[in-house]
Amino acid sequence: MFASKVGTELDSHNVRRSFRAVLKKAGLNPQDWTPREMRHSFVSLLSDSGMPIEAISRLVGHRNTTVTETVYRKQLRPVLLEGAEAMDRIFDPDQ
Repeated sequence: MFASKVGTELDSHNVRRSFRAVLKKAGLNPQDWTPREMRHSFVSLLSDSGMPIEAISRLVGHRNTTVTETVYRKQLRPVLLEGAEAMDRIFDPDQ
């Protein structure tokens, strides 16, 4: 259990309030972002940069790539597409 600044239980309302304060300090509109959206953006940016899915899975705390691939399928498309294209090159004798 975590406590708020005044020692009360850190419930979802306290977390959201703190999260909005951090967003404001970062110059982002708190109405446009949630922790979930930030997490998805994190995965998407890593994927777009070419980071291997195994590394992304470890960074977001997944035991393996199954959950990462299932939950973040749209964000992982560039990494998966790159892998599929590599396999096409390997197994296509005309390339």
